[in-house]
Amino acid sequence: MDEDKDYIVLVKQARLGSRESLEALAKLVRGRLYAYVYRIVLREHLAQDIVQESMLEMFKVLGKLQREDRFWPWLRGIAFNKIRRHYTEEKHRRAVPVSKPRKSRGGSTGGQAGLTNLVAEELKQVIISTMGELKPRYRKVLVMRCYEEMEYSEISELMGCSELSSRVLFCRAKKALQKQLSRKGFRKGFLMGALVLFGKITAQSEAAAAGVSITAAATKVGLAASVAAVSGKALVLSLTTAGVLAVGAMVTTSALDVTTGRPERKPVTSLQITGQVDPAQGGVEERWYYYPRSVDGPVMLRLVNWDSQRKKSYGRWWQDDRANYCFVKNSNTIYTNNFRMWNSRLDVQILPTDSAGFIDFVSTIEGQNHEMKYVSGRGDGLLVITRSGGEENENQFRIVQHKNVLDEEYFRYKWPPEAIEVDNRDIMHKRGWTYFKITGHIDDKEVRGRGRMPFVYAVSQSHWPWVVLKVGDSIVNQACFAGLGRPWMGLHTIDTVRRDAVREWVWFETRYTPDEVKVEVLVTYREVKLLYTINMEKDIIEKITFQVKDDRRGEMNFSYFQEIDNIGIEFTEPGNPGDRRPKREEPGMLWLIRLIEGQMN
Repeated sequence: MDEDKDYIVLVKQARLGSRESLEALAKLVRGRLYAYVYRIVLREHLAQDIVQESMLEMFKVLGKLQREDRFWPWLRGIAFNKIRRHYTEEKHRRAVPVSKPRKSRGGSTGGQAGLTNLVAEELKQVIISTMGELKPRYRKVLVMRCYEEMEYSEISELMGCSELSSRVLFCRAKKALQKQLSRKGFRKGFLMGALVLFGKITAQSEAAAAGVSITAAATKVGLAASVAAVSGKALVLSLTTAGVLAVGAMVTTSALDVTTGRPERKPVTSLQITGQVDPAQGGVEERWYYYPRSVDGPVMLRLVNWDSQRKKSYGRWWQDDRANYCFVKNSNTIYTNNFRMWNSRLDVQILPTDSAGFIDFVSTIEGQNHEMKYVSGRGDGLLVITRSGGEENENQFRIVQHKNVLDEEYFRYKWPPEAIEVDNRDIMHKRGWTYFKITGHIDDKEVRGRGRMPFVYAVSQSHWPWVVLKVGDSIVNQACFAGLGRPWMGLHTIDTVRRDAVREWVWFETRYTPDEVKVEVLVTYREVKLLYTINMEKDIIEKITFQVKDDRRGEMNFSYFQEIDNIGIEFTEPGNPGDRRPKREEPGMLWLIRLIEGQMN
């Protein structure tokens, strides 16, 4: 822009102390800055305030600007931060009320009056009100891309997200605008026209309005973002941007079943619905596995199915770092439950990051073949997306390296707005963590223990897991959580226990209790047998009984605190209070077996 050249000259002179140049710079930039801010906030008084604050800050810190040719992006960033701060402080972040556009603005020359001959007043108000109905972040990205002509890399830097995220956001913003226009009777092809008209209506002058145009290239986001932004089609996220690896096909025969419904002391099996898709019906199922730390750390899951009747996809199960959500389409209800997802057939949860040896050992134990292509991922932010089913019944996967997936809209599935929400969690699961006690005996020695367990990953750093055991009068063992329930890792307790066993090549058997409300896992290692009793609805271990060679027995009973207001000092964190990291989990679950062997020999 020619304005940018004028800025460079004036900025240089203003930094040398020229008051006239500083005043000329302010006069030159005010109209353009107002247009930028007003297009986002769509409130005249608010836009005026933000422009005024931005100009004052410009006067104060102009000397800190390192490059004169970056003056406008620098000033635009100041205004953007003030806009963002405003929306952050607002308690109700809904579509902002819209005022009528002004007929003249500071620094303008009757631009609105000149536009009256170009656009009918009624149409102008429809366009303004439609833009006002969009979310503020949608307006932000539309303004930056369409009128400021910013690259996606610049948008991502300003908004503090990845470039892919900025593309996805722009794509969703266009779809939202098109949806609002359709509700007002405009056809799909009017989207570009509406964007151009909005640009002209909100321009700082008639001359600037005449120069407003939006190219098709400006509205393109690329294949990756287009697919990521789609919520009405069952497509695998096939990214072509940097950092994405296309790894090939994979077979997923170890399908998960998901648990739904409200737990009301019903048998476990009555709460199950199948997670498999029907290829004959064109069914497609996507599973998203996200590892925020590493493949050995917590995993977040998302399960998406294709609705063949409505010709759209819907999120069936979603587990993030804070809670577990299950959508039951027939009742249009979203359930938030205590428990993580598990397979009603009691098959071990297999992940795409499991090694071939791991999968082979599980297949041998369960007497069935688990086939899954191994994904070798390193570092944090690994996302693996699998798809199975479809007309050709193809099974495939893609992997992505992305550190902020949990914050992205395409991972946080938007449920139907009319869906009923039911929170089935008990007090301790709503809190996200709790304390527990262990009582029991090993032979004739009393076992006493205490500990703290997070249920969700989001609180695992502030309320890290610990457990302390005392056997008899003198032996104290500060134990690790391997071989115990670890729901904050993203898997159900039944799977954390069994997967810990597999890592140590320890044999196990799994079965429902006679009343089918609980599940038992029998772990056998040399002459020691451990029998876990697991409450599936609370996702916790209730009891571990054990036996050693000559029928010598013992047990540990676990009790968990719903209320923690009157917890005593015995639950003070062990070790160094400043070191809140979980203890290293070596040698895996064998610590428990060796403890039992040592006490019974």
